[in-house]
Amino acid sequence: MNKKQLFEQIKTKKSFLCVGLDPVMENIPKHLLKYDNPVLEFNKQIIDATKDLCVAYKPNTAFYESMGLKGWETLIRTWEYIDKDIFTIADAKRGDIGNTSAMYADAFFNLEKSGMSFDSITVAPYMGKDSVGPFLNYTDKWVILLALTSNAGHSDFQLHHTPEGKLYEEVIRISSQWANSEQLMYVVGATRGAEFENIRRLAPDNFLLVPGVGAQGGSLADVCQYGLNSECGLLVNSARGIIYASNGEDFAERAREEALKLQQEMAQILESAGLV
Repeated sequence: MNKKQLFEQIKTKKSFLCVGLDPVMENIPKHLLKYDNPVLEFNKQIIDATKDLCVAYKPNTAFYESMGLKGWETLIRTWEYIDKDIFTIADAKRGDIGNTSAMYADAFFNLEKSGMSFDSITVAPYMGKDSVGPFLNYTDKWVILLALTSNAGHSDFQLHHTPEGKLYEEVIRISSQWANSEQLMYVVGATRGAEFENIRRLAPDNFLLVPGVGAQGGSLADVCQYGLNSECGLLVNSARGIIYASNGEDFAERAREEALKLQQEMAQILESAGLV
């Protein structure tokens, strides 16, 4: 899915919602345990309940890898179940020396080799250009680089000052020379608020993947005030607030209710900005 197609989906659905598919077996509603693969059934029902309200799904691969072989099968079958006009993000946070990164890229992008072909993958930029390049070699795919994250330890490195500014600013400034806004996005945590204004100065045209709205306390209004651009430019992720809205038999209906609240707020924001 290219940038134009993604923006068309945003306008059609009046939404820039990304739903995080991060299932934990202990939190799966008990009535699903009768299925051979309760996690897959959980994902399917969440997808069925929310697919008209969101433009992206983001499985965090750690939640699947931790389940071994069955987890990988569940990840593949979850990817297969998602409609192909919905943007898919493998939240894998990979990044290693070039030949290893090439294998990671194949794992999530090469359908013939791995059985999956996500639209995008999250990548850690710490090891530099040669570790990111193999992902960018898939020219019809997206790389989503970690820039300014929402976790408590973000300041350990990301806010360190260099001669050219903060380290996360350097990540954006340097990586923007590797690919343009048609192939490169950045992860920016919703809890960073007004820092989005600075990020838009450095990356005015790139899409930003924004975790941290909802359970982590980030404000959608603040994110949009500073982060919205002429093509929306935002994919706002919510996971726990949607998928665990209920642990009963009504979990899918409750997930839809929570997704609908965000979608309606997003529709108002898009309309106020003249984007729909």
